[in-house]
Formats: sequence, structure tokens, C-alpha cells
Amino acid sequence: MNSERIKTLASFVSKNDTLLDVGCDHGYLSIYLKKNNLVKEVYASEISSKALEGAFKNFAKYKVEIKGFLSDGFKDIPVFFDTAVIAGMGTKTIEHIVDSKKVPKLIIDTHNEQAELRRYLNKLGYELQAEKVIYEKGHYYNIMLFKEGKKKLKRKEILFGISKNVDYYNYLLNKNKELMPKVPFFKKIKLLKENRYLKGLTRKK
Repeated sequence: MNSERIKTLASFVSKNDTLLDVGCDHGYLSIYLKKNNLVKEVYASEISSKALEGAFKNFAKYKVEIKGFLSDGFKDIPVFFDTAVIAGMGTKTIEHIVDSKKVPKLIIDTHNEQAELRRYLNKLGYELQAEKVIYEKGHYYNIMLFKEGKKKLKRKEILFGISKNVDYYNYLLNKNKELMPKVPFFKKIKLLKENRYLKGLTRKK
């Protein structure tokens, strides 16, 4: 639970939030929030009964009382919540979850297609209010805070977020440079446009 990723997810949680930790896995985020009194109430959910069982064992181990539910996303959750953490899933799965219920506040960490997720949630009526990118165990993680709102994202914000993490932008720039010789011409044009955005972002303080 000393994970920087867990601490970063928790940094977007407010003390007055009633939170559902969707796909809680081992339950470490829920435990961290509860043990440190960082949230009004926290619930955990899992689509896998085996994973939920493991989370319950950890709740007992760390001596915290957290209700857990076997559920596909927001379905079959019998309690009120106004905030949801959805972390460690792919964008298509996250889109499926958020389609089923409008939750005022979402804290999201997707494995892939971050630009698609930003676009989708913005279209769905959410504003991207904050974003932090961390590097842990050889991977970059984009952790995003969305709240209900009508502010439209700019194209470069959809593509690269609002983290202002220059190391991350340089990583994306180098990744694009590596891809350039391997892709067809029309994709080269797209990558060149992206690189112009990224170079501008790396120059900003």
C-alpha cells in the first residue's frame, strides 16, 4: 500500500466523498482510504467472486470494515455513492461501466486508449478537472479526475491530457519517433502532427 499509484488515486478523493472502488482487486485502495480517514465512506466492488473474496481477507487483515459487492461495474450496487474510482481496466470496459449510471465524480486510471477515454467522457458530459501521470514499475499511469460539466477539451488535451508532465510528453515523443519508419504514409502525417503538439508541451514550464 506504499504504491505511488494508490496514493495518487487517493489524492483526488475528498473527505466528503461517498466512494465506490470499482474492480477493487486486492482492496488496497479502499483500505488506504479507510485507514487514513480520507473519505466519508468507501465501498468495494468486483465482478469476480474470487477477487472479492481476496479483498475481504485483506479487509480483515488490516482490521477495516468495508462493505463489498459482487457487481458488473455500477450494476447491483444497493448503496448510494457520489464518487467512483475505476482503475486498472481498459477504456472499452470503463466506457461500458460509465454508460450505465451518471456518477458526479469519476477518478479513472485506464490501461490504454487514454485519448479515446477523455474524448468519450467529455462527450458524455464530464470535464477533465485534473490529471497526474506517474511512473511506477516500468509503466506510466494516467490518473484522471472527471466531474460533471460542459467545458469542452481542446484537441491537444484530448490527445495528451493536462498533466504537464514533461517526462511523459518526452516519452510519447520518443515513442512516436520509433513508430515513424514502421507505419504507412497517412499515419506518418498523423504522428508528425502529434509531435508538433508534444514539442510545444515539452517547452512549457
